[in-house]
Amino acid sequence: MGSTHHLGRAAGVPRAGLALAVAAVLALPLAAGCSAAGKSGGSGGADRAAAPANLDELAARTGCSLVGRRKAQQLQQGNCRNSRGQYVLVSFDSDQDMTSWLNEAKPWGGTYLVGTRWVAVSTPATLQSLRKDLGGHIMSGEMHGMSHS
Repeated sequence: MGSTHHLGRAAGVPRAGLALAVAAVLALPLAAGCSAAGKSGGSGGADRAAAPANLDELAARTGCSLVGRRKAQQLQQGNCRNSRGQYVLVSFDSDQDMTSWLNEAKPWGGTYLVGTRWVAVSTPATLQSLRKDLGGHIMSGEMHGMSHS
C-alpha cells in the first residue's frame, strides 16, 4: 500500500509540500561545477548564529522583493532577484521541517545557506554575499546520479 520510497521524508511532512519547494529550488539556474557534500568556511561575523526569521524578514535583510511566493503547510518560499543575483528563500515552521526538506533536496545538488529554520539557495558567490546579512553556514548537496571515482 503506497510507495516504499520515502527519500528520508520525516513523518508529518507532506510529500506535496516538500515536492513543491524542492521542485522550485531545482528550477533555479545554478552555476555549473562540481559540488561536494560538506560545509564551506567563512570569515568575520558571517558564522554568527543565524536567528529564526520569516520569509518577509529574510527578504528585507537581503534587500529583495519576493516574487513567486508559495506557502505549504510547513514552509514558505519566495524567489528573489537583485544586484547580488537570483536566489530562493525558504522559511520553515520547525527545525524538523527544515531537516526533512534538506534531506529531500541535498541529493539533487545545489548550494545552500542554512540558518535557524530557513534556507537560501543559489550560487556559491551569491550565498557568500547573502551570508553577510543573514549569517548561517554554506553547505553543498550531492550531485544526484554522479559517480565520484
